[in-house]
Amino acid sequence: MTSDDDQTLFRRAMREVRPLKRRRPAVPKPAPVASAPAASAPAVPEAPAPPRPAAPPPAKTKAALPPLLPGMVAGVDKRTAQRLRRGRMAIDARIDLHGRTEAAAHAALQQFLVRSARAGQRCLLVVTGKGRGGEGVIRKGVPRWLNEAPLRPLVLSFTPAQVPDGGAGALYVLLRRKRGA
Repeated sequence: MTSDDDQTLFRRAMREVRPLKRRRPAVPKPAPVASAPAASAPAVPEAPAPPRPAAPPPAKTKAALPPLLPGMVAGVDKRTAQRLRRGRMAIDARIDLHGRTEAAAHAALQQFLVRSARAGQRCLLVVTGKGRGGEGVIRKGVPRWLNEAPLRPLVLSFTPAQVPDGGAGALYVLLRRKRGA
């Protein structure tokens, strides 16, 4: 049991408290179900209803791919991940994005990765350069571009390259394997 002092203190503390407004969930109301006309009612022709806009078909929802971070090798076995990080995988193709504008580099990277994936190439070297003071626009943009459509479904992993291949100014990109045609 609570004492009178406790109840008085509680009431004093709650004196200014007001309940929050309730929000109704934004759930669309189901369309009314048309029932069959009663047998005894005379048939009256109705004006045709205006056509409803066709609802788009439900999109095929694939599980969204998680974003990749440099060096993250989820979905790759330990040995392959280690070989990629150490630069011990055979590089199938290279692209150098030096001297391009951001838009031109983005377009070139997209074309390069799509073409490489179609050709069945697996390990790629993308040279971005370091930019002025290590703050290059292309260097910062490539990881973001690899995580955007249409490239993300192609890319399994990427990691900074070893010094002989360009070091911090380059990335190894591992593409997904081409499965059955």
